[in-house]
Amino acid sequence: MRMRQVPRRRATRIRPVALAALAWLVAMGAAAVLAPVLARGGPAVADPDRALLPPGSGSILGTDFLGREISVRLVWGARLTLAAGAAALSLAVGTGLPLGLTAGSLGGWVDAVLMRLVDGLLAFPALLLALALMAVLGMGLGSVAVAVGLVAAPAYARVARSIALEVRVQPYLEAARAIGCSPLRIAVRHILPNAAPTLIASAGAQLGSILLTVGALNFLGLGAAPGSPEWGMMLADGRGYLRQAPWASVFPGMALTLTVLAVNLLGDAWK
Repeated sequence: MRMRQVPRRRATRIRPVALAALAWLVAMGAAAVLAPVLARGGPAVADPDRALLPPGSGSILGTDFLGREISVRLVWGARLTLAAGAAALSLAVGTGLPLGLTAGSLGGWVDAVLMRLVDGLLAFPALLLALALMAVLGMGLGSVAVAVGLVAAPAYARVARSIALEVRVQPYLEAARAIGCSPLRIAVRHILPNAAPTLIASAGAQLGSILLTVGALNFLGLGAAPGSPEWGMMLADGRGYLRQAPWASVFPGMALTLTVLAVNLLGDAWK
């Protein structure tokens, strides 16, 4: 007798907004993978004679204060920003999902202890806690990914726990317990498959906040090395030229904003 009951998803047409969001993310992912082909010159090629050129005057998106192509740096920056965001999300899900499933599946004192720990971490502002972790881990893009992933894990654990509590009261889970299924088997074989759509949507929403926090830490100079084409670092480099060359900050900001928006729109469409 099969106890797993995976809910049927309604057959709905994908909205044009969600398709546009997916297309943007696919384009950014392709740019990150194909950066050596699309922008062969590299992000560090400078030409002081072409410094602060506006978009269209011999440059697609203009140049920065060192004469480096903004378009080239955006393509290479997608590699750094998206890689750091994906690493942080993997750590958040890999840490928060087992905690939430364990707490929601077992309940009792295990749930109380784990959730009090999660509540204590959630009491701190995310950026402040990430800065504290950076003080321990040191500077670097890898440290940023680890710090942001650990900071995002408690929120994901809370979501996983609430979903597990909702699913565990279903009759088919009572039947699974009656025939002697272990808590681990119930969590992995029954609760997790039924909670997967909501967990995926939550991970998508979490990725948006993760990318913003990664960008903020890099903007503060705690992550990528100076001169790196990371989007948050590009924002920091261009802030001193907002009056005479706003494009140096506008285009990296637009890339980060549109990516976060696309991730959130896809997360909403998945629900």
